[in-house]
Order: sequence, then structure tokens, then C-alpha cells
Amino acid sequence: MTTEYDYDVGIDVRLRDIDFMGHVNNATYATYLEQAREAYFTDVLGVSLVDTGTVLATLEIDYARPIDADADVTAALRVPELGTSSLPIEYEIRADGELAATARTVQVLVDEETGDSRPLPDEWRRRIDATRG
Repeated sequence: MTTEYDYDVGIDVRLRDIDFMGHVNNATYATYLEQAREAYFTDVLGVSLVDTGTVLATLEIDYARPIDADADVTAALRVPELGTSSLPIEYEIRADGELAATARTVQVLVDEETGDSRPLPDEWRRRIDATRG
């Protein structure tokens, strides 16, 4: 298990997450990433994703193994670099401490009136830098 991630959060596996094979459905992994992002934004940036005016521009998931219904699931994440208006995030989803998937997303901060991208706040940059290992 990699330890070079700056933040991790527990993920609750719900009954509706499970497919007919008894594993977490592959599409649900994207929801787990969203839950991890929301926790990160709340804990690190001090704001909910709902209140940020960001849009998801990129979502990539590489599956390593299935997640069983009774697994202890966590998501670890890090911000490798910051763009002007973009916030790339790299993830590991782990089940019982073992790698289940890696992923990458890019959030873009958007001006809600114009729809154009806008720069990330300096406060976000400071808070993200403070969490980096």
C-alpha cells in the first residue's frame, strides 16, 4: 500500500453499491471518489463542493480488483500540482488495505455567471500546500 497520499477517508459500502456478483459495481467507484473529494474540500479547504462553483472536467479510473460487499473501504488522495483554475486530484481506493483502484480527476473552478474558468483562490493554494507531505 502506498503511503504518499496526503489525505484519506473511510467510505461506507451501501447495499445499493453491490452488483449481482456480490462486488461493488464499477460505476460506484466514481461515487466513492466524489465522496472523498467532498470530504477533502470540507476538511482541507473549509468549503463544501456544493458551494465552490467547480465542475468535473476529467475522470479516469483504473480498476485493480473487485471490492467485496463486506470490505473496509478507504480512499486516499493527493493534489500533485495546481493549475490556474484547475485542481487535479490523484486517488487510491483501497479495500481491506489492498489497492482496488487508482483514479484521477480534474475539477475546474468556474464563474457561475459567465461559465468561464476562474483562478483558484490563494487560500485554497495555501491550505493544499500545508497538507502536502
